[in-house]
Order: sequence, then structure tokens, then C-alpha cells
Amino acid sequence: MKLRIPRTNLEKQLLKIRDKKTSEQQLLEQVEKILAEAGKKDEEIFKELEAGQGIDRNDFNFDLLETHRIFHLDDIYQICIDYRLRFLDSKFFKAKIPYEAVMEVNRLEKAHETTLRGFKIVAPSKLFKLENADDPLLFAPIGNDYYYLIHKWGNDLHPFRKMIMWPFKTLENFVVLLLAISFLTALLIPDGLFSQQQSTTEFFMVFFFIFKWFAGLSIFYGFKMGKNFNTAIWDSKFYNA
Repeated sequence: MKLRIPRTNLEKQLLKIRDKKTSEQQLLEQVEKILAEAGKKDEEIFKELEAGQGIDRNDFNFDLLETHRIFHLDDIYQICIDYRLRFLDSKFFKAKIPYEAVMEVNRLEKAHETTLRGFKIVAPSKLFKLENADDPLLFAPIGNDYYYLIHKWGNDLHPFRKMIMWPFKTLENFVVLLLAISFLTALLIPDGLFSQQQSTTEFFMVFFFIFKWFAGLSIFYGFKMGKNFNTAIWDSKFYNA
């Protein structure tokens, strides 16, 4: 009769080694303590994100910084006015911050041996709790107007958002839009509506009056709805800025 030697089960051997050193009760208590400490740390990070203390620097370890995550305030300003976004303290953010962002904050704090403060977020206005007077980015200040990108979440912006928001970047851009719309509208007015044969001078008079009409409507709507240009609202906490 052939003798069969049973194969070694690594899981059972590992359990034997563990059970010699620690009882199940002690093991559960240790794990519970670890999870409680981790949960407490996550809660502290969530509270800091909700508080959004306005500090301008953190004690990062320079050797651990990743260059592709470092941005100057001018870079953030440019993307905000191009896509009509806001750059505000995290306390104004009304959407839910994902747990992945908290994990990333936790990871950075452990790696840099510091506690991060002064979080800011880049996002569309609708995602902020703004005071009345699709793709968030979470930043922490490094100092001297430099910021460190911690985490990005959500969906990407619409591919035509930059083009759609171009007229609202500055007053000059908006005037160009009004001139273009007014010119096209003047072209749609049939010849002979105001005179039998419309001259170039008459065309530009019609164009001028149409432009005044569109400009008047825009000014009325802008004042009524509290709208402003991207360069004015990118870092404003006020809804009607």
C-alpha cells in the first residue's frame, strides 16, 4: 500500500503560528483599535475640509513633492476664467467630497509627516454654497501662491465648455459676441423693409440699432440676475459677484 503524505496547507500553518502568540479576542481588540484610529483620522480630515481654514502654506517635504501636481495661482486663474470656474475654500463646497480624496489627504499627511490645512477647490459655481451679494480639483497651499493638487474626481467638463464660456471671460469678449450677433441679425432683415433700396449707410444704421437693443437686454439681464465676467468671479464667494 502506497503511503500518502498530506500536503502542507499554508493557511492552517499561518493560523497555528498566530494562535500561539495572540488569542482571537486580543486580535479583534487590536484590529478594532486600529480601525477606530483610522476612522478618527478620516473624521478629522472631513472636519478640516468642511472648516476650510484660510491659511496660505503647509509644511510639505520638498523631496516628496511631485512636479506635475504643483500649480501657481496664475495657472489656476487662467483655467478658471477659460472654463468659468471658481477657486474657493473647501468649506463652500456643497457637493459630497469622495472618500478617495480623504484617503489621498491621509496618505500625503503620513508621507510628509504633517497635517494639511487650508484646502481649496476648483469647480463650477453650482457646486459651491455661495453667499448672495462637473469636475472638482482639491488643492492645498504650498506657499507663495503655489498650490499642490491632491485629488480630482467627478466627470470631465464638456468638450465645448471653453468655447461656450469664451464670451463671458471679459467685457471685451462679450462686446465682440454682441457685435457678431447684431451683424448677423441685420443681414437677416430683408431689403426694402425700411426703404425701397437699402444703402450701406442704412444697413449700418440698422446694425447699430440692433446692437443697442441687444446690449440693452444684456445689461438688464446682467443686473437683474447678478451676473459678472469670469475674471471677476473666479475667486469670489458671492453669488452675485
